[in-house]
Amino acid sequence: MKQVKFHRTAGLLVTMLLLTLAAQVPAQDKPVNQCITGDWKVKLDFNGRQMEAILSFTKDADGKLTADWISGWGVSKLSDIKYEEGKLSFVRINRFRETESTSNFTGTIKDGRLSGTLSGSRGQSTVDGMKVKPMPAAAGNWQIKTKRAQRETTATLTVKADKDGKLTAQWQGRRGESQITDINFSDGKLTFKRKSTYNERQWESTYELTVKAGTLSGTVTTARGQAEVEGKLVGADLIGKWELTIASERGQRKQILHVNGDMSGMYGSTAIDKVNLEDDQVSFKLVMGFGERTFDIEFKGKLAGGKLTGQITGFRDSVRKVDGTKLIEADKKG
Repeated sequence: MKQVKFHRTAGLLVTMLLLTLAAQVPAQDKPVNQCITGDWKVKLDFNGRQMEAILSFTKDADGKLTADWISGWGVSKLSDIKYEEGKLSFVRINRFRETESTSNFTGTIKDGRLSGTLSGSRGQSTVDGMKVKPMPAAAGNWQIKTKRAQRETTATLTVKADKDGKLTAQWQGRRGESQITDINFSDGKLTFKRKSTYNERQWESTYELTVKAGTLSGTVTTARGQAEVEGKLVGADLIGKWELTIASERGQRKQILHVNGDMSGMYGSTAIDKVNLEDDQVSFKLVMGFGERTFDIEFKGKLAGGKLTGQITGFRDSVRKVDGTKLIEADKKG
């Protein structure tokens, strides 16, 4: 009887020991399903030929993943999109003139990098890219009004973002330029301090503002108390994402124009240094390359009634009609 109890006790001790050791062994890391929604700028290497594209992932009302392939040739929808535990696959149908081709992508997203292989009837291309950090909604030129009692003053606040999203700012008022420090933008809230000097007198102001759909609102606090602040983003009606329909003698195609708060932009997968807006007139220039060939592209158009119309030149000296519809307001959280 004692021997039976001994075996039971020994077995219980062994079991407890094994459970303790198992708890101390670190669990094997599972692949992380990283956030895929947003724009990814990718480079393709096809037999030594370099090309660029934007993969733009969004979710529809039902939470289903959708995506566009955006290149210099236009926009094509992706189908059969599958993304789980860092593994990504999709099908791309490319239509050029009267021909249609299908390519299959298989790859991974890991540590903020998208990589894989695009295979089709013309061969394979290696794909490698990084997620594009969106321009903060606070970036741009703001026309500021400050109201204190019956007095109203105006100024220009210029907010700039570097490639990592770090903000700097300049303030230009009727008494000259002020120094901006401690600037921060998070969850739609813009805060900063302004140091002013006038007739050898110095003072500091603290701003707490909300950015929403091209507007600023909030308060400024000084030693004299609080005042209301309002602001409007210069070019707000143009800033954002546009779907362009481009017509030529060969038919129509879609393209994406993205205008940032600082008036830089993207036409397809090609960067635009500056989008010009004077009254309702819009223009920009860029250089597009296809293999060893380059094209100097120029757009001139008009912004009216929420629509962008005009013409684009530079493709073999042709003139193509453009009609644009705004897709997304540039109102992103910090």
